[in-house]
Amino acid sequence: QVQLVESGGGLVQAGDSLRLSCAASGDTFSRYAMGWFRQAPGKERQFVAALSWSGSNTGYADSVKGRFTISRDNAKNTMYLQMNSLKPEDTAVYYCAARYRTSLTYDYWGQGTQVTVSS
Repeated sequence: QVQLVESGGGLVQAGDSLRLSCAASGDTFSRYAMGWFRQAPGKERQFVAALSWSGSNTGYADSVKGRFTISRDNAKNTMYLQMNSLKPEDTAVYYCAARYRTSLTYDYWGQGTQVTVSS
């Protein structure tokens, strides 16, 4: 199994950028597809972006497409989420998640990092 720790959250103004990191440990990182999810107060957790184990395939929620970029460095066992042109509606706790290659679900989750965007 893999353990995940997010970092990089904070308080920024609308239009600013942030880069979130997700450090993985415990198993071979390249065996896992990865994803970012977020949960705003009073709302359900929602998908943000996903990345294949090799990094060659990505997917994004429509709400972040063109503004967010997901990437990974398998040599550093780390995944990233570059967030540009942030909006107040991006305010949420952001979670990284890992899905083993043959699994259909994200089985491993980090503890989350808070992102707050002020208007």
